Amino acid sequence: MTDERYSRLAAEHLPADLADRWTALLRPCVRLRRAADGEQAVATLGGEPELPAGAVWPGWPGHGPLSFVASVRCSALPHAGLPAAFPQDGTLLFFCFDGHDDMDDGGSSGSLDAPETWDGAQVLHVPGGTPVLRTETPRELEPYPYVELAAGVEESAPDLWLPQARETLLGDGRPWPDPRETPAPLRPFVRAFRRLRTRIGHQIGGHAIPVQGPVEYEVANAALGGVHSWGTPALDREAQRWILLAQFDSDSDAKMTWGDTGALYWLIRPEHLATHRFDQARLTMQC
Repeated sequence: MTDERYSRLAAEHLPADLADRWTALLRPCVRLRRAADGEQAVATLGGEPELPAGAVWPGWPGHGPLSFVASVRCSALPHAGLPAAFPQDGTLLFFCFDGHDDMDDGGSSGSLDAPETWDGAQVLHVPGGTPVLRTETPRELEPYPYVELAAGVEESAPDLWLPQARETLLGDGRPWPDPRETPAPLRPFVRAFRRLRTRIGHQIGGHAIPVQGPVEYEVANAALGGVHSWGTPALDREAQRWILLAQFDSDSDAKMTWGDTGALYWLIRPEHLATHRFDQARLTMQC
């Protein structure tokens, strides 16, 4: 693993027994960055996708075609950073409706709370060996610039507001307190943790790095019909049923700006990842 900063952070700022419990929550992830000259590209942003021969470009009925965001070559990713159920071959293609017909801020006009809009974001898995063709972008869209991405394996940590983090650090599942009320022994750790999580970036698997609080709660609340308030046991349980599939940050090289320089997050339940039911993945955006 190329980056173990969260383990080092825990060892430096937490008692040994608590540091052990905290590091048990960490997950490896694959971090993506622009590929340097001669470096192997394992994923791309923008450009034009390779779709199965005869496939129809993904679209949102009544709104139009979806913009192509990214392509990820599953077999080329460093598998040490991925969940065991992640596809071993083929390609994952990420599409979303970026509001090209009625919005100016570059953000998706879909909503997690409105199931009728979920077709505005789609993930396709093209199995290995499938005949594919590079497919021209529909005339309604302008493709994002093509950017090649390389990969490295890093540690990822849960947001401090997530139930598993609260239970580990506070011991009783309370909502994370105001910084002024943080127990004194935890204050150096909390300050250091927040300084460390300043980069969103592009990522496959692991814990999401949110802009505005845990994305798991947004997806969980939608899955429960949008009727649960923050911190309720039902919402906590549902939030722990979702894992990050991929996050894609705003990217100046690809001319991608999600809302106000935010990020896209696709989440999926582990059982759907295991059965490659990527139609069950859900997208949320934070900015």
